[in-house]
Amino acid sequence: MKQDHLLVVDDDAELRNLLREYLGQAGFRVTAVADGRQMQRALDAARFDLVILDVMLPGEDGLSLCRRLRAGSRIPILMLTARGDEVDRIVGLEMGADDYLSKPFNPRELLARVKSVLRRAVSLPENLADEDVRRFRFADWTLDTHTRQLRSPNGVVVDLSGAEYKLLRMLLEHPHRVLTRDQMLEFTQGREANAFDRAVDVQIGRLRRKLGDDPREPRLIKTVRNEGYVLSVPVERA
Repeated sequence: MKQDHLLVVDDDAELRNLLREYLGQAGFRVTAVADGRQMQRALDAARFDLVILDVMLPGEDGLSLCRRLRAGSRIPILMLTARGDEVDRIVGLEMGADDYLSKPFNPRELLARVKSVLRRAVSLPENLADEDVRRFRFADWTLDTHTRQLRSPNGVVVDLSGAEYKLLRMLLEHPHRVLTRDQMLEFTQGREANAFDRAVDVQIGRLRRKLGDDPREPRLIKTVRNEGYVLSVPVERA
């Protein structure tokens, strides 16, 4: 059986040692480093299946490292934040993180989150496998599933975060169907929604801006009150 290799990036030496031991006992191979420079050296030297990345780091912070890592890799990222700040969580997800966990946390919850993120990374729903559809076309926009590039009607490439890509892909797979916030959050982040979680609404807002969709009178992604969102234009698959 393949042993998943985890990279822990945290400047707290005691926590690094705890996670190395705890996750190692759970069957993972664990490498733990203290900052972004050490993270990059580790990534250059070995292949990892998931990065556990603290937000508050000396030098380049975790949010910046997440954005840089996501720009060149699809490796799953689980963010740790000491402040439990909703803004940090939303920004982390927008940078492309796959999940987040607030400190202090129960190691068993971290283990559950790690396993959940890894499952999602290797077992996308069949209708979301990249090889099934190479391109989606909608309202003169094109989404390339191999490069994950969104191209405007004028041919301009629009950058998408990891979370934005997943959300748009989900909408394109189910046009004219209302998708609830809980469904979207479960698919894009692998966790249940709570009353204070605005991650999906924020991502929808960002997608609308990138698509030039007026949030007051959206033409592409419409809000269904008390339910969720729906992509209201035809979609072609190639």
